Amino acid sequence: MRSRIPIFFDHQQLTRAPQKNCELGQQDIEAICQTFLDFQETEQSRIFDNAAFGYWKVTVERPLRLAVVWCEAGREPFFNACIGAGEAQWADAMQDILDQLGAGPHRDFNGVLEAVKTQMQRRGIRMTAKRKTLLQTGLAHRDETAAPVVKKVHRRGTPANPINGLFEVDHGGHRRVVEYEPDSELRDTEQIPLQEEGGIEGFLQREVLPCTPDAWFPLQGVKIGYGISFNRYFYKPEPMRTLEEIRADILTVEQEAEGLVRDIVDGQYAARQ
Repeated sequence: MRSRIPIFFDHQQLTRAPQKNCELGQQDIEAICQTFLDFQETEQSRIFDNAAFGYWKVTVERPLRLAVVWCEAGREPFFNACIGAGEAQWADAMQDILDQLGAGPHRDFNGVLEAVKTQMQRRGIRMTAKRKTLLQTGLAHRDETAAPVVKKVHRRGTPANPINGLFEVDHGGHRRVVEYEPDSELRDTEQIPLQEEGGIEGFLQREVLPCTPDAWFPLQGVKIGYGISFNRYFYKPEPMRTLEEIRADILTVEQEAEGLVRDIVDGQYAARQ
């Protein structure tokens, strides 16, 4: 299917704010209708496919990367957070476990979490989601050099698809497909035209992945929208002024400034007489 944009106004109007209190005259209405019925491209009319106005709104994610440091400065804030969450006993057990791990920095949060889980199992303590959050928010900090934080490990046989967030990695000595925890501070959005060569994946391969190879987009977050940019298709910029015109204006301003300074100086001298 084909669509068209019938436009009937001065190109200079594109540089001014739209007026909501204006009405079209009868002649303007007839001219617009006739332009539409003629179905020809002119300075006031362009013909496009419907898809030319559509775009995918895509959320681009990057993995959360955390490092854990166990030092004196971080002990008190961590224990205060645990006490505030009603996990004082767990915090006491964590102190011994973290002392065994050492100060760090430990740039693999997944490894730290597994070590903590192993020690807690030996002590008969469960690792709940609440306790994991306390460890993540109370001791870990963002580190670009750290390993990505694993959110989910998929069953064996799950196909990898990195551009949609399914990465094949070495997990526990076996090749497994995992999903990473997204970093909300690195989250971005892209508006990709529906007619983009290669679609969403082609755009990301060309424009995003060369700079951020660990990025992906979740399929469930893709939305479709439409919009018409009148400036893009109809705006005609004003011709640039010549150097001679600019130079003449500068000289005029300088002459006016010299005259103003002379008047000020003469006035001050006369006031002192």
